[in-house]
Amino acid sequence: MQGNETQRSNQGEEPVPAMQQLLDNPFMLLFIGVLFPTVFYILWGIMEIISIPAVK
Repeated sequence: MQGNETQRSNQGEEPVPAMQQLLDNPFMLLFIGVLFPTVFYILWGIMEIISIPAVK
């Protein structure tokens, strides 16, 4: 069994997937958790303002 483990370590490490790197980074998760709702509410507000009928 240890033979397999040494063969794996000799072959080199596999690259870490981008999604795993993102989920492993707490500061990036914080940034995304603040950015997405902010952008969503800004766009929602702009759409609400645009939908208000003009006064004649």
